[in-house]
Amino acid sequence: MSGAFTKIMEIPMPQFAESVVEATIGKWLKKPGDPVEEYEPICEIISEKVTAELPSTVSGRLHEIYVAENETVQVGTVICTIELVEASGASTGSDRGNAATGAASTEAAQGAAAGGDGSMRSRISPVVRRLADEHGIDLSQVTGTGIGGRITRRDVEKFLEMPNVPVRSTGLHLTKPENPQAPASEANLSRDREYILDVNHVRSAIASKMRQSVTEIPHAWTMIEADVTNLVMLRNKLKDEFKRREGINLTYLAFVLKAVVNAIKDYPIMNSVWAVDKIIVKKDINISLAVGTEDAVYVPVIRNADQKNIAGLAREIDELTRKAREGRLRPEDSVGGTFTVNNTGSFGSILSYPIINYPQAANFTFESIVKRPVVIDDMIAVRSMVNLCLSLDHRILDGVVCGRFLQRVKENLESFGPDTKLY
Repeated sequence: MSGAFTKIMEIPMPQFAESVVEATIGKWLKKPGDPVEEYEPICEIISEKVTAELPSTVSGRLHEIYVAENETVQVGTVICTIELVEASGASTGSDRGNAATGAASTEAAQGAAAGGDGSMRSRISPVVRRLADEHGIDLSQVTGTGIGGRITRRDVEKFLEMPNVPVRSTGLHLTKPENPQAPASEANLSRDREYILDVNHVRSAIASKMRQSVTEIPHAWTMIEADVTNLVMLRNKLKDEFKRREGINLTYLAFVLKAVVNAIKDYPIMNSVWAVDKIIVKKDINISLAVGTEDAVYVPVIRNADQKNIAGLAREIDELTRKAREGRLRPEDSVGGTFTVNNTGSFGSILSYPIINYPQAANFTFESIVKRPVVIDDMIAVRSMVNLCLSLDHRILDGVVCGRFLQRVKENLESFGPDTKLY
């Protein structure tokens, strides 16, 4: 990259979502003086919504860094500046040209040393770095299979499965425990009977949003049960063929989302937010899907969920879930949600009282499917039953509309049968 550096451009902390007011610099991927291409990531940013790389909007050279790693600042705060390069391509200032050339040569040498295309190998995601730190892994020993030789979470997990895994020397004798304890980087033994966990930015942001939700929103809760015996039989019938055709699992959640979005179309007030002197009803049905990871819960969004069939919803669920658990969510993946669905039944819950995803009006949970004796036509039968729970903003919603909404979700779930089409 050649040209005359003549203008300084400020790079502000971006806003990842409507409710995000601050974020943390996780790691700088460039240092002052490094050349930067347009769309090339310059740092990793952490918010309660996502951990994402911030791409440069211009080509030039990183001029100065104003926000240190692990420092939290408000949205809009200038985090760095970039020297712009003129489009003419004319080079001025031999020292700067030599510096740029030297930096490029160094990167090329590092890539060659890594073997093949190693241009991405030095960029380690927060998830991979945390996993390596937990197990004392020297990442220079791990072979990266990602783009440009980048090390992925799967690469580290495969490395851990190898016998005699080499680890970094820490002055301690490290072994690979059968039941890993709290990460050494996050837990410091305080006394014999307790230990302390440091609160990272993601957990702190979640705590702040939860406190805001329960403080500002008058929560209420209601529940209804549904007979999903026919749904269980339908899924068991279709799941193997769906796996062969799509390469992903056909989960109950895809059917649940279809039942929920169809009910929202009948009761659009569920898809709204409180605005002090008015209630704003959203026309787009964008489902925020609660996804739990090892240390946080993220809520990526399925946009226009009402326009997707069951197979399309299943693909969206699989993609967003994998991205969340691998730390690959982009800022735009978590923006614009209008109604939250939480599959708490996936870990055995049968009743839950979720906190509303501020500023939405409701949070729906699908609990664990269990076989229970029920009375049908004065006879006892064993059926697959599930509880459907709903937390609601009592400023917007009341028991009547929410009861009818849950009843419609129940009817939709119970209507799935042998003739239900996935496509």
